Amino acid sequence: MAEAQAQQRGGYADDGPASAEGGVRLEVDGEIATITLARPDKRNAQTFATWSALARIGESLPEQVRVVVVKGEGPSFSAGIDLRMFTPEGVPGQGSFSSAAKSDGADFEQRIRQAQAGFLWLRRPEIVSIAAVQGHAIGAGFQLALACDLRIVADDVSFCMKEPALGLVPDLTGTKPLVELVGLAKAIDICLTARTVHADEAMRIGLAERVVAGGDLDQAVREKVTQLLSTNRDAAVATKRLLQGARARTLEEQSVAEGIEQAARIKALFG
Repeated sequence: MAEAQAQQRGGYADDGPASAEGGVRLEVDGEIATITLARPDKRNAQTFATWSALARIGESLPEQVRVVVVKGEGPSFSAGIDLRMFTPEGVPGQGSFSSAAKSDGADFEQRIRQAQAGFLWLRRPEIVSIAAVQGHAIGAGFQLALACDLRIVADDVSFCMKEPALGLVPDLTGTKPLVELVGLAKAIDICLTARTVHADEAMRIGLAERVVAGGDLDQAVREKVTQLLSTNRDAAVATKRLLQGARARTLEEQSVAEGIEQAARIKALFG
């Protein structure tokens, strides 16, 4: 499997042949990391190499990074899975779903977990991840946006969970955040009809935090990054950790967790 490697040089990733092959570019500027899906000629369609590249970025992300921006080059965020993966020939050097299906069950499940690893790290409490979404965000592209903490979208965005229409299920960690954001009934509607959710609906049902004109997307993301970085780093990490755990706790349990986190903060600030 081809893999994109992000090797830091003077604060920026080495966009060498491996990075280009994975179709993922990483730039690090102090506390901000920007991940760009860089296959605009394919509408940033994703492959095994894309997911491997994302996972490697998560593994090697510099400790100083507080905010991760995920974006797509060109008019689309990501049109989903590269359709060549559905053919017997597959993607050169990466195989296809057909070849993957011939492996034994344990190997196949491991390959899925490896792909999911490229999405899971975006929810770590040490960072805040922002998806800057324009144009198509279909299937794997929709799930990548869902993997992020926040979604700022252009007014031409088109979300679509296409997998069920292709005989598949969404397996890149997207089902849980989708249900948490929009509720079970709406998630069923979106997934099982494979319909398109446009910007106005995305804002209304909670998929997007903000909708802006396409030409204003980068500026809107920069503004949000500035706001996020204005908060005390350790307090932000502790607060995100509390918020992420709140859904699984009772009110009493959450109160206890708040007290533990606050005690640690007060000791750190005044001890």
